[in-house]
Amino acid sequence: MAVPAAAQSPNPDIDIQCSPSNIPIDVYPGSTRVGITYCTATNPTGYSETVRITITSGGLAFAGPGSVTVGATSSITFEVTVRGDLRMPETTRVVSIAGTVETFNGAPNPNPVQKTANVMVVVKQFSRLQVEASEPFKQLRPKVDYYFEFKVYNQGNALDKFNIEVANRDELEEAGFQISLPLISTEIDAQAPAQKVNVLTRTPKIQGWTDNYYQLQFKATSDFSVRTEGIPNYQVQMVTVYVRGVYLPGFEIIPTLSMLAFAAAIAYRRMDDEEIELIEEV
Repeated sequence: MAVPAAAQSPNPDIDIQCSPSNIPIDVYPGSTRVGITYCTATNPTGYSETVRITITSGGLAFAGPGSVTVGATSSITFEVTVRGDLRMPETTRVVSIAGTVETFNGAPNPNPVQKTANVMVVVKQFSRLQVEASEPFKQLRPKVDYYFEFKVYNQGNALDKFNIEVANRDELEEAGFQISLPLISTEIDAQAPAQKVNVLTRTPKIQGWTDNYYQLQFKATSDFSVRTEGIPNYQVQMVTVYVRGVYLPGFEIIPTLSMLAFAAAIAYRRMDDEEIELIEEV
């Protein structure tokens, strides 16, 4: 793009403008972690200029030209790429793109003046979590209280709140369980040690020798994912609960009496057969 003659500068000069001035970067596993801005160097003079480009990236990796040549009263556009680290914390960084005229029409610039454009790089928050059960399997007796312990890890890159629930609570309560959650949400810093969450249960009251297996489904959901990402990010960790029936005195009487009656019937039949045989012999 040519610069109008009236706007031409008699001294070596350059103008730098970059767009977009706000660059979002995703740093979750699997993302490119790359952001791009396009900068235009405009030469308002009648000289052909060699312009040195200096990029200060705020600690981010970057790529861009070291210098560009801009014709008289014209402009040139170049690309500046920045890249974040995997899982780096949510943050903002200022990236500066500066241009300095080193030569004009092949002659050194006696009075170089640096012109700078700043862009803001926004490292976006992402949600990620892990859930562990301290006891994946537990054998319990009927009608006993027990705390199941779970560990919730925030593997995202910023503070997040996690909502806690037992996913199949209705099913377990219908089976006779009583369930209590002392904590229904917890805030955890990124990459912090696990937050321990307890689920208090009371097993069903079962009569006789009935044995049953149940699944307790502990669920943690990132609140940030629900509010911002549009798709709930959650994990479900299952615990198998084996409720073993209790031997109750008195139940053994029924089978014992049945066996005695059966034995007596056999003995009585044998006695009748023997009497018939004796009569036939006589």
